[in-house]
Amino acid sequence: MPMITVGIGGATGYGGVELVRLLSRHPQVRLGFLSSESYAGQRLGDVYPHLGDVDLVLEPLAAEPIIDSCQFALLALPAGKSLEITPALLKAGVRVIDVGPDYRLRDPAVYARWYKLSHTSPDLLAEAVYGIPELYPEPLRDARLVAAPGCYPTSALLAVVPLLRAGLIQADDLVVDSKSGVSGAGRSSLALPYHFPEADEDVAAYAVGGHRHVAEIEQEVAAVAGREVAVTFTPHLVPMSRGILSTIYAKPARSATAAELTACLREFYADRPFVRVLEEPLPHTKWTAGSNYAYIAARLDEHSGRVILISALDNLGKGMSGQMVQCLNLMCGWEETLGLDAPGLYP
Repeated sequence: MPMITVGIGGATGYGGVELVRLLSRHPQVRLGFLSSESYAGQRLGDVYPHLGDVDLVLEPLAAEPIIDSCQFALLALPAGKSLEITPALLKAGVRVIDVGPDYRLRDPAVYARWYKLSHTSPDLLAEAVYGIPELYPEPLRDARLVAAPGCYPTSALLAVVPLLRAGLIQADDLVVDSKSGVSGAGRSSLALPYHFPEADEDVAAYAVGGHRHVAEIEQEVAAVAGREVAVTFTPHLVPMSRGILSTIYAKPARSATAAELTACLREFYADRPFVRVLEEPLPHTKWTAGSNYAYIAARLDEHSGRVILISALDNLGKGMSGQMVQCLNLMCGWEETLGLDAPGLYP
């Protein structure tokens, strides 16, 4: 297999650092460009000593050095920043995996409503492939532009979509209750709720009724349902560094037992290496830390008649950087597990 050269935009944020860690050990990847606005001009190993063997100097974000040296660009940038360079990268033949929100939403008006920005390359939205490999493996193989999803939508959609496609749950009245570690806010956030004394020994809901990721969840659920849907999504901040646990409540579409729900999920993910469907015990975030694995379980609450789905993943792994590398592997025709098959850290 030929080596490829990859550039990373936003290499010193939490997601970018995880990308560097994974790709620096990937057998088919050479790192050719790393950007950082905060640390431009410094060597990466001086900013992050645990990555000291990556001998690259951080540069300001720009399309030209990526075009000159790389076949792929993996972008971990804030809203609006990918718009500045992605069209030029694609025009030059560089394939792009963007984990920011700029190409996830197919309707530019929806993007403008949630992110308060005007989309400057709406012609690319129809081309962008939503980057959950378990749901869209074939479109990803030939994609030029991949819009990697948010960590919250990944945790919800991995649990919900197989049962929706099988007609076992309804698309209406979905409730997604998610808890995330503090790293989900990003490294550059200095907002008070994310300081250690504020977040420790505390659990709090935030962005109630207005979190941006609900737009992605609704878009992908609607794609299965064939019509618009409304999803209730409430995120919570919990005092751990990394991990997401989502509990999803759904109405059954027909009579089914918990065993049938589990069997449906297991059949759907039978040949997907990074999703593990459990009966017992229920998923824990601790099992996922540092890995690209997601754990899912299904229950039936006979008292209320609701289906309850539980999903756990690492927000920086399967929820972000690990999933980007999984997409890269598919796009290059490699095994999905290449450079990613390490189990989670424990404890």
